[in-house]
Amino acid sequence: MKRTTRTAVLTVGALIATLGVPSAAAHAEDALPRVDLRVLVVSDGGPAVDAIAAELEAAGTPYTEVDLTRPDRPAIDAGFLADTVDGRPRAKYQAVVLPDDNPFPADSPEMTALATYERTYDIPQVDAYTYARPEAGLQYPVHGGYAGSVDGAQAEVTAAGRAGPFGYLDGRVPFEDNSPTVGESYAYLSTPAPGADFTPYVEAVIPGRTQRGSLVGEYRHDGRRELVVTFVYNRHQQQFRLLARGIVDWMTGGVHLGASRNYFAVHVDDVFAADDRWDTRLNCTPGDVDCPEGEGTPDPIRMTPADVDHATSWQRRRNFTLDLAYNGAGSVDQRQDNDGADALADRLIAERDEFRWINHTYTHAFLGCEQDTTVVPWRCATDTDGGTRWVDRATISDEIATNRAWGRTTGLPLHDDELVTGEHSGLKVLPQQPDDNPNLAPALADNDIAWLASDNSRDPVQRRVGPATTVSRYPVNVFYNAGRVAEQVDEYNWIYTGRAQGGSGICEDNPATTTCLPAPLDTATGYTEHIVPLETRTALGHVLANDPKPHFIHQSNLAEDRIAYPVLNGVLDGYEALFADNTPVVNLRMKDIGRELRRRAAWTAALRDGRVTAHRIGGTVTVEAPDGTAVTATVPTGTTLAGGAFGEAYAGRASGWTPSAGQALVFTLPPSATTGAATADDGPAPAAKTRPTKPAPDTRVPAGVRDRVPYTPQS
Repeated sequence: MKRTTRTAVLTVGALIATLGVPSAAAHAEDALPRVDLRVLVVSDGGPAVDAIAAELEAAGTPYTEVDLTRPDRPAIDAGFLADTVDGRPRAKYQAVVLPDDNPFPADSPEMTALATYERTYDIPQVDAYTYARPEAGLQYPVHGGYAGSVDGAQAEVTAAGRAGPFGYLDGRVPFEDNSPTVGESYAYLSTPAPGADFTPYVEAVIPGRTQRGSLVGEYRHDGRRELVVTFVYNRHQQQFRLLARGIVDWMTGGVHLGASRNYFAVHVDDVFAADDRWDTRLNCTPGDVDCPEGEGTPDPIRMTPADVDHATSWQRRRNFTLDLAYNGAGSVDQRQDNDGADALADRLIAERDEFRWINHTYTHAFLGCEQDTTVVPWRCATDTDGGTRWVDRATISDEIATNRAWGRTTGLPLHDDELVTGEHSGLKVLPQQPDDNPNLAPALADNDIAWLASDNSRDPVQRRVGPATTVSRYPVNVFYNAGRVAEQVDEYNWIYTGRAQGGSGICEDNPATTTCLPAPLDTATGYTEHIVPLETRTALGHVLANDPKPHFIHQSNLAEDRIAYPVLNGVLDGYEALFADNTPVVNLRMKDIGRELRRRAAWTAALRDGRVTAHRIGGTVTVEAPDGTAVTATVPTGTTLAGGAFGEAYAGRASGWTPSAGQALVFTLPPSATTGAATADDGPAPAAKTRPTKPAPDTRVPAGVRDRVPYTPQS
């Protein structure tokens, strides 16, 4: 999405001539300018511009980046910004993102060119992070404002913000405070300058005063519009994630390629089976590969019918559906050992339509290399010639097919093309198994598997495995071998403390580990006070990042102390406190997540290769994309395509995907979306008033913005 064309700097007069402002005598419809649906991002290498670019990238919104730090960058002049296509004036960018309100030297012809371009075509400008000053429509902070840390601040969307670009928020915009020793946020809080046409959209109380100062607001001046942001952020921080959608909506007027939603899906593995329990004395799990063979006594954890009732009641109350990945042999073995009785299976089958179901293989067998468990950690068994011994194709295929048949017999509403293998086995597992089992792909083909789960912590990029496409899942740090709070905390302490404290030493061996503990957690309070807040913030961060990948836990976490629910409730409660009803969590099943990820990858590739073009002329948007490519767009509600309504309502807009047959797709915007659009009859915009052209002052960027501060319980 980079553009490297170099053009020469022009004077203001030459720029206006080159822009080709339509004459008032021309027919209005014919003389309407064309505005390409592409954003110009001018970067100084700072985190705020990088965050906005990342938001555009994730949504699939095309942009051109100009890096001001590169000596070989193109000059931003008239030819770079606009030209004429088929006799019609063309604005090459629908919006401009700058590092601040003026990142150029004093009297810069580039800033002059941008200002003239914005006035001529009514192109909005985002000041990604700028000093509060009259040039940005605000008073200097020394005039009753504030310049300093806003770690932990509670900002609010104003009435104008809720009626405008931030209407998807419920009002609160909390700022992170993840470390008591690292500065993570910095802002210039101020009020509008006298006489300035400035509308605050997001405000916070000025420390030491009752008055509120602007953090995000719109400044209208000299025939131009600027979104003025006076706090610094990076792409990961919650405050940016909450406001990112509104920033893009404001700059594009709600008309752009790409789309963004907030997704949350939770897979529960090992249903019908039992999970071995962590031994707090041995610091391993008897019956599993992390304990030496024969050491300890297995103590399985398995759900009960009461746990099923709790899960169904929880789902109805939360309007949320869990995906249950099941192992049929767990119930078969239970019935064999209990004279045909399995109350858990009976209850789950009776409530089967309350859940979504995924094939998790019949016995949960490890389907990669044959494991040598005589050592800890385990290793791949080898032949006499040193070659890896692999689980064979027939065994893998039988695990898939037998579980499917068992599920069909019990009436589970299955989608046969979805599969989660036990421990994601068959796929590569580092360090023991650096390659996929070569027998996995043929076995997937034997069973028509199209969607295969993978572990995002070790296999994050969607890829093909034979006929299947992977769907990476986020592991939640609520352990499979814990059904009780005390066990969870004990294991957490062992993993994340140093050897001198009786821990595993993983943090000493891997200093980049972000969940290391300075001291062991209290087994009575550590879960509620540390683990739950940490896991909640991590998962909610994924939800707010337009990331549809599912999270996974285990059936043991829904049993006994039901330790998963505090985390799940934390995510959903936190979300509901932040977002308006028009922006619900999107809860997709696995194959739909896979399709979303696959469409995004194809769309991103088409954008990267320059095979997509889109532009707007008045109330019409035209998109051209390669045959077979699904096109994604966000438009005002009421937009039509081929005579029918386009997309689904979300966050106050309509968005979605539509297939391209290689011919132009023509969207018709509702009349309300064309109000204020540039027209030929308007003629040139008013000439700019005399304003200082000095660059914006340097702004402070704390360490916690340049280097992300991991979530901690202190926030």
